[in-house]
Amino acid sequence: MRKLLLYPVSMLYGLVVYFRNTLYDLNIFKSKEFDVTVISMGNITVGGTGKTPHVEYLVDLLKEKFQVATLSRGYKRKSKGFFLVNNDSTVREVGDEPLQIKRKFSDVTVSVCENRVEGVEKLLASDNQKSPDVILLDDAFQHRKIMPVINILLIDYNRPLKNDSLLPVGSLRENASQLRRANIIIFSKCPPAEVTPIMRRVMQNDVGLKPYQAMFFTTYEYGKMVPVFGGKELGTDFYKKHSYAILIVTGIAYPRLIPEYLKQFTTETEIINFPDHHNFSDVDIRTIMGKFGQLKSEKKIIITTEKDAVRFAELPDLDEQFKNSLYYLPVKVKFLDEEGKLFNKKILNYVGENKSNLELHRRNTKSTT
Repeated sequence: MRKLLLYPVSMLYGLVVYFRNTLYDLNIFKSKEFDVTVISMGNITVGGTGKTPHVEYLVDLLKEKFQVATLSRGYKRKSKGFFLVNNDSTVREVGDEPLQIKRKFSDVTVSVCENRVEGVEKLLASDNQKSPDVILLDDAFQHRKIMPVINILLIDYNRPLKNDSLLPVGSLRENASQLRRANIIIFSKCPPAEVTPIMRRVMQNDVGLKPYQAMFFTTYEYGKMVPVFGGKELGTDFYKKHSYAILIVTGIAYPRLIPEYLKQFTTETEIINFPDHHNFSDVDIRTIMGKFGQLKSEKKIIITTEKDAVRFAELPDLDEQFKNSLYYLPVKVKFLDEEGKLFNKKILNYVGENKSNLELHRRNTKSTT
C-alpha cells in the first residue's frame, strides 16, 4: 500500500530528472570541461555499489605515474566548502570515506567540496603545489556540471536494474536509459561462480551495452582482520580452527556479503546493522557490548568495516574491552577472469593520451600568444 501511495511522487521525480538531463543533452545547461583528466565514478542507484573500493583501485593504479587527486562532497560531514583532507582530519570535518582514502594513500591529494566545479578549480589553482594530472570524482554520475573524460558507472550485480524503480518507490536515482552516458560499466560484488559466458551476455543485454562502452565484472577480495586500536593481531587459530564467535557491526548500505564471507571462520555469529554512514552513539556502544556479552564462546571478537572503523576510532572514552575486541575487515576490488589487465590498460591509455594532448594544447596556446 505504501509503495502505491509513493508512485505519484516517483513519477514527478522521474519527470524532473528527465527534463534536467534533457537540458544538459541539448547543451542548454552547460557542462564544464577542465584542462585535466577527470574520471567520474558513480552509480545509478542509491548507495551500496562499492564506489570507495573502486576509487581506491584507481588511486592505486594511477598514483605511480600521475599526480592523482580525489574529490567528493564528503557525505554527512558538518563542514562546508572546500577542504584538503589530511591524516589528522576528522569524520566530522571531511566525512568517513575521504578520510579512509587519505589514511590509506597518504601521498595522494584527497579533497571534499559540495560544489564539484569549485572543488576542481581549487585543486587546479596556481598556489596548489601538487596540481593533479587526474582527478577522480567520487559519486558523480548525476553531477553533470562537469564533463568527465571517463564516466565509470557501477551496478551491484545482486540488484538488477530491471527489477528496480525510480525513487522513492525503488532505489534508482534516474532512469536506466541514462546508462548510455557511461564509457565503462562495472558490475560489482559479483559471485565469481555465477558469472558464466552466458550470464555475461544476459547482463550485456539487460543494460543495452553500446559499441562505445566497455563492460567489466568485479568481486571483493578480503584481507586479514586488522585491530582498530592497534591491539593484538589474530592468530592462525581464528582462520583455521573456527574457535571464535563473531559479532559483526556495520554502518553501510547492503552489508550482506560480509556475513557470508565471515561465516567460514566461525560457528557462532551475531549481526547488528546500522544505517549507512551512521554516527555511533554511547547508546549504540552499550547495545553492541550487550550483544557481545551474549556470545557463548570464550574467544570472541567484534568485526566492522574499514569505513566504520574510521568512525569508531574517533569516539572518546570507549570501554577497553570494546577497543581490545574491535577489528576491521579490509577489502579490495578484484576483476574477474584476468579482466583487470584490460581495464588497467584502458584507463592508463585514457589518462596518458589525454595528458599528452592537454600538454600539447598548452604549448600551442603559449606559442600563439
